[in-house]
Amino acid sequence: MELELQHKTVFITGSTSGIGFAMAEGFLKEGAHVFINGRTQNSVDNAIDKLKASVSNANVSGIAANFKDSNAIEIIQEAIPQIDILINNVGIFASKLFEETTDTDWHEMFQVNVMSSVQLSRFFLPKMIAQNWGRILFVSSECAQLVPADLIAYSTTKTALLSLSRGLAQTTKGTKVTVNSLLPGSTLTEGAVEFLKDQASKDGKTEAQVAENFFKTDRNSSLLQRFAQPKEIADMALFLSSPLSAATNGAAIKVDGGSVPGIL
Repeated sequence: MELELQHKTVFITGSTSGIGFAMAEGFLKEGAHVFINGRTQNSVDNAIDKLKASVSNANVSGIAANFKDSNAIEIIQEAIPQIDILINNVGIFASKLFEETTDTDWHEMFQVNVMSSVQLSRFFLPKMIAQNWGRILFVSSECAQLVPADLIAYSTTKTALLSLSRGLAQTTKGTKVTVNSLLPGSTLTEGAVEFLKDQASKDGKTEAQVAENFFKTDRNSSLLQRFAQPKEIADMALFLSSPLSAATNGAAIKVDGGSVPGIL
């Protein structure tokens, strides 16, 4: 399918690995100009090298900015005055029970997961409306609805993104700008691979056995019954970012393998 993304300018936060990296690769293959982002210049440079090796004639640039730092937004605003597509993908989490999660944990997760999206959207959305075309996508999570006991703070931030996304979508009425959110399920990112390796070593099992057990216990509601590949999440993001998705606005799209029960 031709997604009509040639020459579109895309900025993806948290895109040196995982789902963000898969999105960057997908946009580059469609002929877009992609700005990736990571916390350090080294991580950005390494990701750019990988993308150029993967996609011939890749039009990719990078910006090192750590969203825990209050200066991160200013760095990005100076480097990229205008874009067509904003993917708010960056996210951090702390796997702790509620009583163990400190105020610092809460503040850092809100700053990175929510406020970075608020600040970037506040900067880029008016420009998109002025040019009468644009896409903003918030990468939420199945945890926004499942809310695991050790991820209450993280889940709260991901739920906040759903309200932010829907609210901003309502400001685009009558324009060719859309704002949507994406809810990925358990995905085989680099972090998930490390989790499987570590757990397999501790339990004396294979990684495949650990993964199978994860979906029998932690995610037994999953219909997919396996980790999604980052590209499977990225493919949906590319469609929602394309001109072909013009009729989808203010939506929260699940790409969770059916892990969240219900029909809505």
